[in-house]
Amino acid sequence: MTERFSAREAIALTGDEFRELPVPMREFKPDGPLSWQGYDDSRRRALAGTGEDESVVCGTAVIGSTRVVLIAFEFGFLGGSLGERTGDRVEAAYAHARAHRLPVVSLVATGGSRMQEGMLALTQLQRVARQSALAREAGLPQIAVLRDPTTGGGWATLGAGADVTLALPGAQVGFAGSRVRPPDADPAAYTAEAQVAAGAVDAVVREEELRETLTLWLTLLTAPATEAGGEVEPVPPPAALGAPGLPATGWDAVRHARSTERPRAAAYLDAYFSRRAAISGDRCGGSDDGMLCGFGSGPAGRTVAYAAQCGTATRPAGYRTAARLIRLAGRLGFPVLTLVDTPGAANDAQAERQGAGSAIADLFAAVATARTPVTTLVIGEGGSGGALALAAPGNTWATPDSYFSVIAPELAAAILKRPASEVRDTADQLRIRPQDLVELGVIRGIVEHAGR
Repeated sequence: MTERFSAREAIALTGDEFRELPVPMREFKPDGPLSWQGYDDSRRRALAGTGEDESVVCGTAVIGSTRVVLIAFEFGFLGGSLGERTGDRVEAAYAHARAHRLPVVSLVATGGSRMQEGMLALTQLQRVARQSALAREAGLPQIAVLRDPTTGGGWATLGAGADVTLALPGAQVGFAGSRVRPPDADPAAYTAEAQVAAGAVDAVVREEELRETLTLWLTLLTAPATEAGGEVEPVPPPAALGAPGLPATGWDAVRHARSTERPRAAAYLDAYFSRRAAISGDRCGGSDDGMLCGFGSGPAGRTVAYAAQCGTATRPAGYRTAARLIRLAGRLGFPVLTLVDTPGAANDAQAERQGAGSAIADLFAAVATARTPVTTLVIGEGGSGGALALAAPGNTWATPDSYFSVIAPELAAAILKRPASEVRDTADQLRIRPQDLVELGVIRGIVEHAGR
């Protein structure tokens, strides 16, 4: 279990120049709205033990060089539970963020809604969810840091509802707290690490790295995408890193794209970005290591969102993560770079059960309706619709050591009931070489080799 910090300790760990926001005043009748016997005594003990008069502390702070609104939960105050006064403060904090165009960073540590206020406490989740939605509409980044524990409505609103969700190692994270889980529940499923594996959290960040990580994220997500009043321009495709010569035949194109010595997505991202930060997971229970997604500082210091296939068969979670990335980039106003490199979509039974078709359809829709420009570079295999889903219509480029095909030549031959001896001829007939794709109008051009 991770160390538990008070709200003020978490704030000091995260940022500088903290200035608490004015506290909205709400008068309670004795023992609160439900006249819950002993509630006033519980609040007085919580105040004496923590020095706080409510379960959340809200204010502004500077993280790196970015001023933010901080929402820090005090777990020592009635388990960091959400009551009406908590909702008042969170709502006021979000209103301040919108008025001053500030990103919101939530340092969450909560057991959920406050029993002593009953349904009035539970309805605070609707208030918090609305404030988060208004921040999304305003294009304000939201980052959550999950402390120990993060459960119940706090997890289901501020935590899981953030654009980027980070967690401290070993933190208890789950909708069900330890006192309400089934008796046979595996406690390992309710950890930060398990939530990363399940695609619900982007990364586990150690305490000593938290400030640096938040600084990077805030720098990337608050960088201006355009000059004042200008439109977001598409980014140029990366330069080619592999062999410069064009393939003589279709099968040569396939062979070059499948070479184990060909540079992969990570090499292209390292060359294109001076620094980058990754998101992970589809928020639907899955993640795919074969799809790299995140934001980076690209040409001329512009923040660019990226989604890059790594040469493996892309799983449904990978497509959903890429769609999540493209929509987030649109809300925040950043251009997108996609790198295509897959033999095709994963087509095993598990992929079908995980909704491969709907995941690919969702990515097609995300690219087609992207609010900011998408640039695509095919860097290796472009296998069928599983590759095309990530490609920008009208702005797709290719490297010399790549190909793009309706399906892999071997599978095309099988569909046409041709013997294996005709696979190479089939590759030529499909016209899958980069120069063929230019002539057919499928791609805009072939990128030059780096250094030329």
